[in-house]
Amino acid sequence: MSASSAFNDEKGGSSSVGEPEYGHDPASGGIFSSDYKRHDDLKEMLDSNKDSLKLEAMKRIVAMIARGKNASDLFPAVVKNVACKNIEVKKLVYVYLVRYAEEQQDLALLSISTFQRGLKDPNQLIRASALRVLSSIRVTIIVPIMMLAIKEAASDMSPYVRKTAAHAIPKLYSLDPEQKDQLIEVIEKLLADKTTLVAGSVVMAFEEVCPERIDLIHKNYRKLCNLLIDVEEWGQVVIINMLTRYARTQFLNPNMNESLLEEGSDKTFYGSDEDEDEEEEEKEKKAEAPAMAKRKPYVMDPDHRLLLRNTKPLLQSRNAAVVMAVAQLYFHLAPKAEIGVIAKALVRLLRSHSEVQYVVLQNVATMTIKRRGMFEPYLKSFYIRSTDPTQIKVLKLEVLTNLANETNISTILREFQTYIKSMDKDFVAATIQAIGRCATNIGEVRDTCLNGLVQLLSNRDELVVAESVVVIKKLLQMQPEKHSDIIKHMAKLTDNIQVPMARASILWLIGEYCEHVPKIAPDVLRKMAKSFTNEEDIVKLQIINLAAKLYLTNSKQTKLLTQYVLNLAKYDQNYDIRDRARFIRQLIVPTEKSGALSKYAKKLFLALKPAPVLESPFKDRDHFQLGSLSHLLNAKAGGYQELPDWPEAAPDPSVRNVEVPEWTKCSSREKRKEKKVEKPFYSDSEGESGPTESADSESDSASGLESASASEESGSGSESEESEESSESEEEEEEEEEKDKKKKKKELKKPVQESESEQSSEEEERKHERKSKQRKSDSESESEEEEESESESSQSESEDSESEAEVKKKKKAAESKPPAKPVKKESKKEKKEMSLLDLDDFEPAPSPQVTPVNTFLSNSLVTDLEGLSLSDAVLSPATISPSSALKSYELLHRITGEGLSVEFCFSRQPFSPDANMVAVQMQFTNNASSDTKNLHMEDVKLQSGMRVKEFPEIELLPAGESATAVMGIDFCDSTQAANFQLCTHTRKFFVSIQPPVGELMRPVFLTENEYKKEQGQLMGMNEISEKLTLDVKCRNEHAIVQRVTTAANLSRVPCGSDKECRFAGRTVTSGSLVLVTVATKEEGGAQLTVNCEKMVIGTMLVKDILLALTQ
Repeated sequence: MSASSAFNDEKGGSSSVGEPEYGHDPASGGIFSSDYKRHDDLKEMLDSNKDSLKLEAMKRIVAMIARGKNASDLFPAVVKNVACKNIEVKKLVYVYLVRYAEEQQDLALLSISTFQRGLKDPNQLIRASALRVLSSIRVTIIVPIMMLAIKEAASDMSPYVRKTAAHAIPKLYSLDPEQKDQLIEVIEKLLADKTTLVAGSVVMAFEEVCPERIDLIHKNYRKLCNLLIDVEEWGQVVIINMLTRYARTQFLNPNMNESLLEEGSDKTFYGSDEDEDEEEEEKEKKAEAPAMAKRKPYVMDPDHRLLLRNTKPLLQSRNAAVVMAVAQLYFHLAPKAEIGVIAKALVRLLRSHSEVQYVVLQNVATMTIKRRGMFEPYLKSFYIRSTDPTQIKVLKLEVLTNLANETNISTILREFQTYIKSMDKDFVAATIQAIGRCATNIGEVRDTCLNGLVQLLSNRDELVVAESVVVIKKLLQMQPEKHSDIIKHMAKLTDNIQVPMARASILWLIGEYCEHVPKIAPDVLRKMAKSFTNEEDIVKLQIINLAAKLYLTNSKQTKLLTQYVLNLAKYDQNYDIRDRARFIRQLIVPTEKSGALSKYAKKLFLALKPAPVLESPFKDRDHFQLGSLSHLLNAKAGGYQELPDWPEAAPDPSVRNVEVPEWTKCSSREKRKEKKVEKPFYSDSEGESGPTESADSESDSASGLESASASEESGSGSESEESEESSESEEEEEEEEEKDKKKKKKELKKPVQESESEQSSEEEERKHERKSKQRKSDSESESEEEEESESESSQSESEDSESEAEVKKKKKAAESKPPAKPVKKESKKEKKEMSLLDLDDFEPAPSPQVTPVNTFLSNSLVTDLEGLSLSDAVLSPATISPSSALKSYELLHRITGEGLSVEFCFSRQPFSPDANMVAVQMQFTNNASSDTKNLHMEDVKLQSGMRVKEFPEIELLPAGESATAVMGIDFCDSTQAANFQLCTHTRKFFVSIQPPVGELMRPVFLTENEYKKEQGQLMGMNEISEKLTLDVKCRNEHAIVQRVTTAANLSRVPCGSDKECRFAGRTVTSGSLVLVTVATKEEGGAQLTVNCEKMVIGTMLVKDILLALTQ
């Protein structure tokens, strides 16, 4: 039979009736097939010399496995083909072997040399498959071979093979736990891997083998945070759960100052609303006030902020597990004010399958106990549908009950009324219990709920009545004296209700409050004594209790009845009831033998009992990590890692720094790279949450200073080569710069905006200089300065104003100086630049090679500029680059740089050598008493895909002088930092430049119709909308345009409506379109919409623009 026909038979079964079925079909496994003929055709195909037949056979065998058929008897035939030359066959053979290697260990061991050869195969898939098979042979004798294979694979060039090595680690550990120490070394090596493919797998191996070794994570923490967004979904879940536990051990509790208040609020939620309780709470709060005053104000660790910021975009993930992981991270780690963002994402998950809903609702139910407020806006999302399964209904009820408060209780009770009519009895019972909990928690509706429950007592359904009785009993305990009529009504129900729990509840109520119903209670006992022998055990116990209580309060009427009941109980089949009867007889009927206790019988039986507190079953579940199996089961599952408590004092944050001296000592280049790449993750001072953020960034910058100063090294010989190149290239630049200067004159703005406009003109010049030479080193220093400048914004502003005055003085002094160097052409050029900069924020910038100033040139240019400053408004290209101040960032502080300070800004001008690069203008100032020589950049460390064009070397920067240079960086449309070393003739400083997302785009002009057309194509996942309230100073069109264009390098798009502002741009690297719409509404309300192909850029841009418009 041919291969294809056999395959068809496999699907369709036997074609003719009554024909015997033979065992040649791979999937037949037929009852009638004879074993010795089974799979014969497949074995023949595997033994043939033709690769096509082997491939067909392997496809059919893998198809069998996929359908759950047993193909283990083909193992000898398949394993022979492991040495086949055909790669497709080889791959399928390895797929088969991975499945059956554990079952057929002896046969697999015979081919072990072939697997070892496979580990050296040029094809990465074969290498990975060979390792996978090797780790599937669970025989202790080959542990050393597996160990060697894993170590080699961990250093493989292919990230896929390294990922497979990470997967093999837990397998080897479970086979031989004694290998733990060696495996930890491999894990440490793989944790330093920079590829997203490996990250998730190695963290999983870390969790399986050595979750207690937190110290392995320190150096890789920032890298894992930054890679997180690009890791595959399975890896994201594992990394987020691990980082949650890590953060709980390394950072302080962001809600530490609120925890005392929370305790108080919990008490009011679960406790009764009586005045006494409130007074006690007030006293407690007063006592706690001084304790809170002693606490220091909380400052969030920048690494803590980095984790929260980098996980937030994952709330939009399509994978429910990722969203759940981020939600639990925010719940356990975020400040109270920021936890609200997870509510919307979790509510979105309620639209998926019932299995997902069940897990999400379990976690939401736990969250609503401590953070009720964040789900209140989504109350209607938890309303129950008739199609929901019972377990989902019960969980939604739980959430609705937790969310109930004075304002929404009326709508929730209306919902509950409809639920009681449901056909699902379990659900109805849960609803009645929910009504009871609402009544205990919210005093205002207690009577309403009680009356509603009493009405349910006349329901036809016995289960509804029974559940109502149980709940009413609990409610009546709170104020029994007011509700004696309800107790009478319930006493009448004893004839009809047959559910044991309900009967027992009624009897307990009558016994407990027999003084409120003195006439009815003895009659109920009489009826119960009649049916005593037929009752359930729980009811019999309550009849005995009722008899005892009535005997103590009304012995005249009930003495004989009580004796009768106790005699019946004395001979009951259940020993609990017999024991209870004997005990009570001795207690209430005093005899000579009875002890001292009988004196206190009345106190024992009729003592005041505290009203039961109806609590959520989810109340204490949050001690399990949310989203875990242990939380779902409310019991510790195997392999569960406890969520650590917050530390009292913050552990040393410097453990996450990578110390510079180590880099120079490191022998392997790989290690150096890994450690340096992690440095930029320290510079994440993008203000996110007001005061906390700025404080974070201050501490950030301080440690940045330490690390920068620590990173100084002696100069190397490569500098001289760069300086030669730069001097040649600068001559070519002269002509270009002449043209630039004319353009710049036109672009200069009003005197008020002098500093801003001049920065941009300065940047243009720098760009042309860049053509000649781009610098590597600047980008690193910039990111450190960025941190410092943002965090110490108030200081920097005041320093700016002072520096402007100083700049002018220095410029005048510089003009009078004679030339210090004989490089005449360049000196002229440089002097022109200085005069252009006269109005600038920066200090004067003598160009790389020259300090002297040509007075004649500079004076004439100054007068030209003065004339231009008044008339330039018409000429400025407002549509493309509106007049917004260019923000400068500190790259190297003068203290860290030992007198050399560097600032940078994003000039927003096209970078002429390469249109895909962002132009970065740098201002070098020598505050030291000695000259600085050979300023250049070295040792550029970039994320994959990023590029840098270095600035030309500055040969000499005299003391007290400044110089400006321009470099280009291709950030690859990401906010990853560019790291490099800024070198002088004596020192090296480690610096990094991290761009705000708004600087990764360039303006583009669109007509209104083009804008609408493009916006129509970027809907759905590519559109992000946010509602906001505009800042009081930002209610007019001009202010909105100015703030948006300051936050992002976009151009204005014409718009027919005066209530809408539109902006457009493209990302610099990929040219992806970015469209921004701000639609204003009444009373300062507005809607911000961003349409962008790149969701991550869109999300970050929305955040930045929101910040700009609301602050």
